[in-house]
Amino acid sequence: MSAPANNSLNIKHIAIAGNIGSGKTTLAAKLAKHYGWKAHYEDVDRNPYLVDFYEDMHRWSFNLQIYFLNNRIRHLIDIYDGNETVIQDRTIYEDAYIFAPNLLAMGLMSKRDYDNYTSFFESLKKLVKPPDLLIYLKASVPTLVGQIEKRGREYEENIRLDYIKRLNEYYNKWIAGYNEGLILEVDVNTCNFAENDEDLALVINAINAKLYGLFR
Repeated sequence: MSAPANNSLNIKHIAIAGNIGSGKTTLAAKLAKHYGWKAHYEDVDRNPYLVDFYEDMHRWSFNLQIYFLNNRIRHLIDIYDGNETVIQDRTIYEDAYIFAPNLLAMGLMSKRDYDNYTSFFESLKKLVKPPDLLIYLKASVPTLVGQIEKRGREYEENIRLDYIKRLNEYYNKWIAGYNEGLILEVDVNTCNFAENDEDLALVINAINAKLYGLFR
């Protein structure tokens, strides 16, 4: 199941996308170990806005989105300046096409802040390349809620159910129109890669097929 030793395709960037609780960090860790890739995780523990955001979304939504965008752009620049293949937990697209529009629609971000944010995103987007492969973790709302409760992060206790549901709707719409490059969808409802080695092997074989055109 291993990938070709000589990466003649010069693959630099694999990105994992998915709603809160879909298993992005878990899959990134497992794939990084399997392929020898470097993992870039979303650093929620040192995020200075996340706790405040979940307590008062309207007040902190713009600040949080700018923080995420800044960090992800810096990570992408580091990826293409480096010599390693990197697997990234979440993408810049999710901030702009999912989280920000959802905050606007729910009245949790002002139109002025949203327009400012999206204009900034479009400018920065021109500076970076899309991932060589986007892995999308698709999950139902009950699956997401179950996994969020299972990991037991204190700051996530205040997440609203309608917030998760609306994010899922935006994710499905975004993925349906994604045309930036290669994409692999993994149904988290039926594929338990976190605990089942056979399911993880299926994901790895699918990745090999996408990247290298073969099963190994």
